[in-house]
Amino acid sequence: MSIEDPNHPAIAVIGSGFSGIGVAISLVRAGFTAVTVYERAGDIGGVWRDNTYPGAACDAPSHLYSYSFAPNPAWSRRFAPQPEILDYLRRCAAEYGITEHVRTGTEVVAAVFDEHRYRWELTLSTGETAHADVLISACGQLSRPAYPLLPGTADFAGTAFHSACWDHDFDPAGRDIAVIGNGASAIQFVPHLVEKAHSVTVFQRQPHWISPKPDGEYGPLRRRANRWLPLLQKIPRLAVFCWFEGILNPMLISRRGRRLLAAPIRLWCRWNLRRITDPELRRALLPGYELGCNRILTSNDYYAALDRDTARVVTNPIATVRPTGITTEDGQQFDVDALIYATGFRSHDFVAPMRVTGLAGQNLDTVWKSGARAYLGLTVPGFPNFFLMYGPNTNVGSGSIVHMLESQMKYIVGAVGEISRVRYLDLRPDVLERFDSETRQRLAGTVWNTGGCHSWYVADTASGPVNTNNWPGSMLGYRRRTRRFDTDNYRTVPRPAESARDRRA
Repeated sequence: MSIEDPNHPAIAVIGSGFSGIGVAISLVRAGFTAVTVYERAGDIGGVWRDNTYPGAACDAPSHLYSYSFAPNPAWSRRFAPQPEILDYLRRCAAEYGITEHVRTGTEVVAAVFDEHRYRWELTLSTGETAHADVLISACGQLSRPAYPLLPGTADFAGTAFHSACWDHDFDPAGRDIAVIGNGASAIQFVPHLVEKAHSVTVFQRQPHWISPKPDGEYGPLRRRANRWLPLLQKIPRLAVFCWFEGILNPMLISRRGRRLLAAPIRLWCRWNLRRITDPELRRALLPGYELGCNRILTSNDYYAALDRDTARVVTNPIATVRPTGITTEDGQQFDVDALIYATGFRSHDFVAPMRVTGLAGQNLDTVWKSGARAYLGLTVPGFPNFFLMYGPNTNVGSGSIVHMLESQMKYIVGAVGEISRVRYLDLRPDVLERFDSETRQRLAGTVWNTGGCHSWYVADTASGPVNTNNWPGSMLGYRRRTRRFDTDNYRTVPRPAESARDRRA
């Protein structure tokens, strides 16, 4: 199919995580069936396919971390484990007929907009060339593992891997393990390592605010009731949404919210820290920066694991990695035979490693050299018929990204409907400038810009640090901004009049 068949534009979606599968479902449900989802791996699933470390689970409650149009009555817990989330995503793809639209083992290496044919030319890792009238990047913000630049890592003689590429042949029993990093992934797998390892040393860059995790198992009776009474799923979903929107988000995005709401949550996190019996360790684990500057983590067993004799926390920076261990800047040496990187993701590489070239040969990486910018996180001037899912400034510091994704799906479906009537849509530069100026002003008052912490939300650019990731408002506010596609914000290239007559005929 091509745009010469206006009711069936060819649509390429890159990535098959929650973003890619969700937008593909939305497009097909709207009648746009010429959709191809390109997935570089051998299966769908995105981060939930790749992150298989022990204890991997969602840190947002399951009923909210799912599509609103596809509730799952079979969740086993309030916070679903990784295998269940991956199974849910596969099931949604199958039930909505998306599986047949997915090309696995196929990476889009480059995308170039053809100004003469008004379409995108895609270079695939298989050596093929494909074409699309609409290009949607659903690569996400957390898909490419980040590794620290430490001298000596190539010389390490033991086992080494990133938590997002877990080595399941690795047996921690009796091993001396170094974990570099202490973020959302580490607090889930470290307790499992401590159970078996001879020792676990966590090299902490900065402490995190960690609250108790209000987790719980759903028994067989509750799961059956979820099937019989769908309202039992909708009520918790609404309650969790209201908690995020009414309590946590105001604390993050406004000074008044922080004054009113931060103190009790901070006390809740400090109460959780009581699990640490060593006063010195407790001080090392207590953040000195403002609550919410990093995402507030949740765990019931991380502190208890660190309190064991076989665990230790090192706060001095790493100077070098040796073949048999790690040396810190104060000269201490730690002998280990396994090294696990829990150092997160390259969260600012929104489309990398794909090269995207728009009008007049513009390269998206060059356009974004001072920080990634996109109108509503969705579109960029000079790149017609190109849309991003989970793009710049659409991450939420508290809540479920799936709600944001569904807002983007609706907007993109509206855009594709308009593209069916024109050659292409290209965002007007002044629209982005106004939006970006507003976003920067609003971000200036959030905890992410005033909290004094190091955060993966902030990119170091040629123009200095820029928060390229977070949305500076509420999820409902974003939903209102994206509920209707406004053609006036775009420069449109109409279809030739004769083609319109032919279509009417």
